[in-house]
Amino acid sequence: MKPQKILNDTVHGKRLSFEEAIFLFQESDLLKFAKSADTVCREKHPEGTVTFLIDRNINYTNVCQNQCSFCAFYRPKGHPEAYILSQEEIERKVAETLELSGTQVMLQGGINPDLNIGYYTNMFKEIKKKFNIRIHSLSPPEIVYIAESAGISISEALKELTKAGLDSLPGGGAEILVDRVRQRISPRKISSAKWLEVMEEAHKLGLKTTATMMIGTVETIEDRIDHLQKIRDLQDRTGGFLSFIPWTFQPGNTTLGGRPVSSLEYLRTLSLSRLFLDNFSNVQGSWVTQGKDIGQVCLSFGANDLGSIMIEENVVRAAGVSHRITVEGMVDLIKKAGRIPAQRDTEFNVLKIYNS
Repeated sequence: MKPQKILNDTVHGKRLSFEEAIFLFQESDLLKFAKSADTVCREKHPEGTVTFLIDRNINYTNVCQNQCSFCAFYRPKGHPEAYILSQEEIERKVAETLELSGTQVMLQGGINPDLNIGYYTNMFKEIKKKFNIRIHSLSPPEIVYIAESAGISISEALKELTKAGLDSLPGGGAEILVDRVRQRISPRKISSAKWLEVMEEAHKLGLKTTATMMIGTVETIEDRIDHLQKIRDLQDRTGGFLSFIPWTFQPGNTTLGGRPVSSLEYLRTLSLSRLFLDNFSNVQGSWVTQGKDIGQVCLSFGANDLGSIMIEENVVRAAGVSHRITVEGMVDLIKKAGRIPAQRDTEFNVLKIYNS
């Protein structure tokens, strides 16, 4: 089988198998790979828009008992740099987000043993009482911790959090959904099956979520495709994923260390994701880890979305990588790629088109 034949079949709607995906990744010409991914992307988004979001990542605590080797952000309990944000600090950040035309806050933190479900439900209730903003927050590891510490099921925890104001879940904590890899880079974190269980329970309750993948630690190409297979299978069952977001491990200041994967490998993985995840409408390019130039190139490799302008971002920055962009910069970047910039909300409803 030749790579071009597989690419042609995929562009015309044939679903990629696991084995074909491995073969394509290893053998396909990069630019032909990109062209096929771009063709599929344009078929799904014929209007030619590229979307972005205005939101803020609010890391309510950096204390984490998981202490993953790839993370430069966490601090152990009792560390002089450990913190928990007060409700007042969180609300000030939410107010600033709205002042900057933000539509969403992503509240994420470590697995802090001093926090219980009441902390989260109170946080959400107070935010919703005072602000009209989307709460897209708490990754599956946080949900599992909240449920276990309260002695309730994942479904019950999600119901309580939703009642308090939680609107949707981000895909954090996925890394690579292969337990052999997880045991090496994050042995205290939840299993791949548990991550998928949280997402399936959320989808059953009507909560939309996103899916992520972090590449560049110790995983193989087969592991990446196994990850894609698992989220594609779940999407077949539930249709609850809004988008897929692949990004690269940033080794700076981490105990895992190593070298970052090349931008070319990232782009190849991005294109493969677009082709393999035929049941995902939206695939996001990671300018946050790759920088603005490669972020722009992503738009020719299968991405139709560039995520958030990131009013605040702390986790990647802790690893020594800090790319910043304004709304004007994002609009200019998308226009120069020959696309139409559009601001969206969490569920990809277009709020504003920049076509002048």
